[in-house]
Amino acid sequence: MILACSSLKKSFQGNELLKDITFKIEEHDKIAIIGVNGAGKTTLLKILCHEESYDSGDIFKSKEVSLGYLSQHNTIDPSLSLYDALLEVFKPLLKKEERIRELEQMMAQSSQLDNIMKEYDQLTYEFERDGGYSYQSQIKGVLKGLGFLEETWDMKVGILSGGQKTRIALGRLLLLKPSLLLLDEPTNHLDVESIEWLENYLKGYPHAIIMVSHDRYFIDQVTNQIIEIENGKSITYKCSYQDYALIKKHNRDVALKHYEDNQKEIKRMQDSIDLLKSFNREKQVKRAESKEKALEKMEKVEKPDSLPQAMKIQFHPLVESGYDVLKVKDLAMSFDKPLFENINFEVKKKERVALIGPNGIGKTTLFHILLGDYIAQEGKIKLGSKVMIGYYDQEHSSLSHNKTIFQEISDTYPRMNNTEIRNACASFQFKGDDVFKTIDMLSGGERGRVVLMKLLLSQCNFLILDEPTNHLDIESKEVLEDALLSFEGTILFISHDRYFINKLATKVVEMTKHQAITYTGNYTAYMEHKDTQKVVKEKNLSYIEQKKIQSELRKQQSEIKKIEKQISDLEEKIKQYNDLLHQDDILNDYQKYNEVNKDIEDSQKKLEALLEMWEDLQTK
Repeated sequence: MILACSSLKKSFQGNELLKDITFKIEEHDKIAIIGVNGAGKTTLLKILCHEESYDSGDIFKSKEVSLGYLSQHNTIDPSLSLYDALLEVFKPLLKKEERIRELEQMMAQSSQLDNIMKEYDQLTYEFERDGGYSYQSQIKGVLKGLGFLEETWDMKVGILSGGQKTRIALGRLLLLKPSLLLLDEPTNHLDVESIEWLENYLKGYPHAIIMVSHDRYFIDQVTNQIIEIENGKSITYKCSYQDYALIKKHNRDVALKHYEDNQKEIKRMQDSIDLLKSFNREKQVKRAESKEKALEKMEKVEKPDSLPQAMKIQFHPLVESGYDVLKVKDLAMSFDKPLFENINFEVKKKERVALIGPNGIGKTTLFHILLGDYIAQEGKIKLGSKVMIGYYDQEHSSLSHNKTIFQEISDTYPRMNNTEIRNACASFQFKGDDVFKTIDMLSGGERGRVVLMKLLLSQCNFLILDEPTNHLDIESKEVLEDALLSFEGTILFISHDRYFINKLATKVVEMTKHQAITYTGNYTAYMEHKDTQKVVKEKNLSYIEQKKIQSELRKQQSEIKKIEKQISDLEEKIKQYNDLLHQDDILNDYQKYNEVNKDIEDSQKKLEALLEMWEDLQTK
């Protein structure tokens, strides 16, 4: 064990933020800390690295442990170049190298070689052990991995954006290789390519990691444990995020059932006591007293902590659009220099299309062209019939900072009355006097909720969403996902959240400078396509062989889709049969009841066969 926390408590201005934080971390453990915004995740990291005090409890830390902390705010000498900012990490190594050169000079001039050779041997051993022959390639690898092009390495840190400075701070920390790495939202300010590089780096990291993250895909890729902070208490789950979500729901349902059963038993006993006392006879009163003692001794199940209230939202379009929603043909755009060209893709009704690509490639610019804010240099955009666009802007520029939430909705939708506005606000967790907060007082996540509320009320049928999960905690992301999955219209969205893309997308459009490539399926399917392309490239297959592989893949994907539709239809049929079994006319007719049961059995067998076929095709 390298670190442990026991019953850690922390309050701010009389409010208990952390009530009971207990966990331990072993060498090589990789742990994700999750919880809603404001749960105390960052505070816990600051406590662990002594940037914040705590009120009570214990922290045990092994003496040999070195801590490295990536906070959301970092300070680096602004006069250093990008390369030198990372080179600073190797100062002790550079001093050894300098001393080795001095000793080499002394060897040529001194006749007393024994002591010189002894020091020289020791230093060269340490220099090699500590990466003396690889530190330059390590620096270059980290800079490239974090998305810094070689021509920018001489730039001064002082002219970098806040996000770029955070990346440099992360690079320094990775090169330091502390025995316990503390990371606060390490994927912020990284594009997908850099996130994937960081994932692979951290998977192979030789020491322990504790990180706070809202990136569920990243959590699944890197960590082997999850610590959830909820209502000030910590619970450890030794599993992936996906498994954690299932276990948590099951545990909460079980705990709630135990509590409800316990409450029923208490009420039953109390009712019995009250009844016996009402008889007002000595014998019954004694029995009541005996039962009261039993009730006092009875184990009381504590009520499970209630979940923070989640948003409950649904999007319903006013009208249905035509089948062809959007056609983008040969689109090109440039400002001072060319941004992108030859962009072609289509969006059909009820598709959920993820537009992905590196930062700066022009994805948001393309959205502004769709909205008519910019005119494309070349190419055409065609919207289908009855298409009504609703736009989610990651900068939230559609909001007026001096208005209250109530005014923002009232001014946008003047036909809504006060009650309707308050109900809409309440569904997005703006209750009571919250509706009179001005926009400039809100957090990024709260502003995002106001923009989403305006979208909901517009009743559009084509949602164009630019990074809708930015600033949202995991629970809010999941509520948004469920709402978008139930949306009856069409969605085109930009996101770096791969878990979100995986759950939502039916199609992925990868945008580069010179083209847009469309892939059927979600993010996992897209990655499988990319892996196949990589294999084809590495094996140097002929054009005919490549086409054969691609044709086979298309057939398999088509077959998978067909089977998925059959599975969905069968599951719906089984549900309908099960509903029939509860109808009085079926329950009272033995023959009909048996027939329905036989239909269920037959359908279950077909379903199992289809699931096997689906698994075989997925494995292929």
